[in-house]
Amino acid sequence: MDIWHLSLQISFLKYSPFVQRFLNLIGLTICLFFFCVSSVVSMFLNTLTPKFYVALTGTSSLISGLILIFEWWYFRKYGTSFIEQVSVSHLRPLLGGVDSSSPSNSNTSNGEADSNRQSVSECKVWRNPLNLFRGAEYNRYTWVTGREPLTYYDMNLSAQDHQTFFTCDSDHLRPADAIMQKAWRERNPQARISAAHEALELEDCATAYILLAEEEATTIMEAERLFKQALKAGEGCYRRSQQLQHHGTQYEAQHRRDTNVLVYIKRRLAMCSRKLGRTREAVKMMRDLMKEFPLLSMFNIHENLLESLLELQNYADVQAVLAKYDDISLPKSATICYTAALLKARAVSDKFSPEAASRRGLSTAEMNAVEAIHRAVEFNPHVPKYLLEMKSLILPPEHILKRGDSEAIAYAFFHLQHWKRVEGALNLLHCTWEGTVFHEVSVYPKKELPFFILFTAGLCSFTAMLALLTHQFPELMGVFAKAFLSTLFAPLNFIMEKVESILPSSLWHQLTRI
Repeated sequence: MDIWHLSLQISFLKYSPFVQRFLNLIGLTICLFFFCVSSVVSMFLNTLTPKFYVALTGTSSLISGLILIFEWWYFRKYGTSFIEQVSVSHLRPLLGGVDSSSPSNSNTSNGEADSNRQSVSECKVWRNPLNLFRGAEYNRYTWVTGREPLTYYDMNLSAQDHQTFFTCDSDHLRPADAIMQKAWRERNPQARISAAHEALELEDCATAYILLAEEEATTIMEAERLFKQALKAGEGCYRRSQQLQHHGTQYEAQHRRDTNVLVYIKRRLAMCSRKLGRTREAVKMMRDLMKEFPLLSMFNIHENLLESLLELQNYADVQAVLAKYDDISLPKSATICYTAALLKARAVSDKFSPEAASRRGLSTAEMNAVEAIHRAVEFNPHVPKYLLEMKSLILPPEHILKRGDSEAIAYAFFHLQHWKRVEGALNLLHCTWEGTVFHEVSVYPKKELPFFILFTAGLCSFTAMLALLTHQFPELMGVFAKAFLSTLFAPLNFIMEKVESILPSSLWHQLTRI
């Protein structure tokens, strides 16, 4: 200790007397603070009564119970923890944290694909992968009934999609693209069609052909002819922008737009082939498109491929596609879940009998089929009523709400014939669906309870048990509480003992001298 004092005095000689006094004042003030805190804590512990511990534990149990009830209600309604959401949304930005779900600014293709997949997976409203042609299909309903088959909200979403995928900031450099940029914003169909014809008078514009094929063509054959013209113009724009894509951000945006246009054209051409009965040709076009643009999974081209393969009854290839896209990291859909259930049901549905199954029990294959149907129903419980024709089908919308009634309509509209083709599949679906337990809010995949709900539940149970024990055995629990608090403040007492051994004995005398 003398050596420590000597080294301290030598170090103090380097400073002026004023600095020495200032440092002494700071050190003594800190020591005095610790001494006062230790005295207050000791006095507080000595004056506590058993009634205080009962009130303390009871109040803690009540507060933690209220927090638990609120957390559970919030989780049931919104599917997430309130404390966790507040900490991620508000506290993390204040502390300088970075949201891991934000898209990366990387310029690599993999980075763009990851960010696109992340942003798409958070969306709830999706473009219907099998949406009909407005001119050749939707307008037939209008001609017969005089009513519009699409809602204003649905068409407004389509207008936003068209502006996102078919326009870019450099459209003002090309007159035809500038006209089409205004055309996609038009609400009047005739104004859009007139603008597309005006753009074609200037040059071969791929997006103008797309608009005419979608809205002016009255037959699928006419739409296919216009899409072939759009393909010729779109391929030329794509090749030119591909050579200039690395020359600046403007060219990159233009190349991204041209890529979207080309993919859209090829996909709709494949759908035209499917509607005209050339299903094998459509399958080949879809496979080639998925190989050429493997990163554009946001278009869900695999759902078109699944429907075409089911039409060909090529169930082995359907299983191969499902094995690739029915993955936990990819967004689920009714097409994925119910197609997987159809394949499992196909193996056992022709010989399935509810009476025989109740007597002997379910076999392994039957159990797998039942579990697959349960999984599909859990994802979207609206589909069985349409497949079993308990609810009337209507024309599917251009946009669907995942796990909602609109997705069920869109799926059943195109896939009901595939379920009917498999003998006994609808019977197995009906028997399994009736026994499925429906939830008020279907959650898929099933989410685990957040940490804060488990933590508050444990805290509430622990404090409630302490309150009960303190109420029943106040004296004994008082002894335990004092022992616990003494142990808790033991490091502080240890520090105070060391400080008192180091400082001079007459502390107030030193303060007076300063």
